[in-house]
Amino acid sequence: MTHIQNFINGAFCDGAEGKSFEKRSPLTNAVIATVAEAAKADVDAAVTSGRRALKGGWGKMELAARVALLNKVADEMDRRAEEFMAAEIADTGMPAGVARHMCARGAANFRIFADVVKNVPTEFFEMSTPDGRGALNYAIRRPVGVVGVVCPWNAPLLLMTWKVGPALACGNVVVVKPSEETPQTAALLGEVMKAVGVPDGVYNVVHGFGPGSTGEFLTTHPGVNAITFTGETRTGAAIMKAAADGARPVSLEMGGKNPGIIFADADLDAAIEGTLRSCFMNTGQVCLGTERVFVERPLFETFVAALKTAAEAMKLGEPYAPGVTMGPLISQEHRRKVLSYYAKAVEEGAKVVTGGGVPDMPEAYKGGAWVQPTVWTGLPDEAAVCREEIFGPCCHVSPFDSEDEVIERANAVQYGLSAAVWTRDLARAHRVAAEIEAGVVWVNSWFLRDLRTPFGGAKQSGIGREGGVHSLEFYTELKNVCIKL
Repeated sequence: MTHIQNFINGAFCDGAEGKSFEKRSPLTNAVIATVAEAAKADVDAAVTSGRRALKGGWGKMELAARVALLNKVADEMDRRAEEFMAAEIADTGMPAGVARHMCARGAANFRIFADVVKNVPTEFFEMSTPDGRGALNYAIRRPVGVVGVVCPWNAPLLLMTWKVGPALACGNVVVVKPSEETPQTAALLGEVMKAVGVPDGVYNVVHGFGPGSTGEFLTTHPGVNAITFTGETRTGAAIMKAAADGARPVSLEMGGKNPGIIFADADLDAAIEGTLRSCFMNTGQVCLGTERVFVERPLFETFVAALKTAAEAMKLGEPYAPGVTMGPLISQEHRRKVLSYYAKAVEEGAKVVTGGGVPDMPEAYKGGAWVQPTVWTGLPDEAAVCREEIFGPCCHVSPFDSEDEVIERANAVQYGLSAAVWTRDLARAHRVAAEIEAGVVWVNSWFLRDLRTPFGGAKQSGIGREGGVHSLEFYTELKNVCIKL
């Protein structure tokens, strides 16, 4: 059986207290690995090694050399792409096609931010002085220091490198705390860092849980200069409280209850295909996914029937099997949560258009965390399944009658991460996108990302923006130098 260790100061190690926990397969619920749990002393060792690297060769490394090293990281990830994909599938159960795409984007994060950091100018101002000789002001960027990276389980490698890539490009060091559900790719990246010559202490991985464990030890450590987190809102709020001690900056991408808005003039086939992906990709475990679908009334019945047909055509099964489009949920615990919402929808009076339960899987997979892709109609916007994040393969579809109405309804939740708008009317697309309270709004597409653009959430979906030069605002500090001539 695989044993997954922490990666601290360039070496793999068990926890100082000798604790470990089991990692179970989402596909079967069988134990597939044991994972070393980092103790408080291990987190301290990781932070200490990071601070040492900042004062040593990594901190003194020229930008060109650092950029070249990050490109080597990406090249080595590509060379070992099958290993990363296998580890991601083992941890999450996602179909191979989805995992391949996620892992490729993980490597791309290092290349993109290596390019970004090479090409960002800083400010320069001339100013007059009373003696007439003048002064010069210019800004320089410096790394913020040790960055705590707290990662989610739904797209582990992609979302971890989305933070590690810019952090290292800017000259920081990182201590990564992966989700306890998905420890493998973060550990594997440690092998890559070692292989290409990233200095010891620059990239560290500590495994464990949240409160009273590794996550708490990391976010409360006084040697951590900044914390970046992706996950659910309650955990983000707890991290923000921890970061307040020491006034440390945070970047938080949190929960969502994202709307999809389909106007009657939309390209129906494109809207169905896009909404199917946004509701059910990665078994609905996508922070940017759609759980609330609003369809203009003339198209409502046709859209619901087409979405039902498409959902029922999805194939659940073994990740490498041909044609499989949906895997299991991440764990039995998460399945219990999702199924509780499936039951709640019925209690609240929903019409179950399709799904709503547990699929009949082959014997080998009966123990896995499987649920059916599910579509509901008939509930008011105030219903729990229309307001609370479920994070499963499900959506509620409602009719609407006017542009103003659907904007108000789309905005009437505590979250504001993303939205998708489907229409052929260009003027309407601009109007609606501007009024939706969300960090990302797609028009006639979904999950189409240019990594140079700002990414983050509004309201309780997050704080801060990352992506392109916006990442530099978090991972660096600007210093003004004023020189009297």
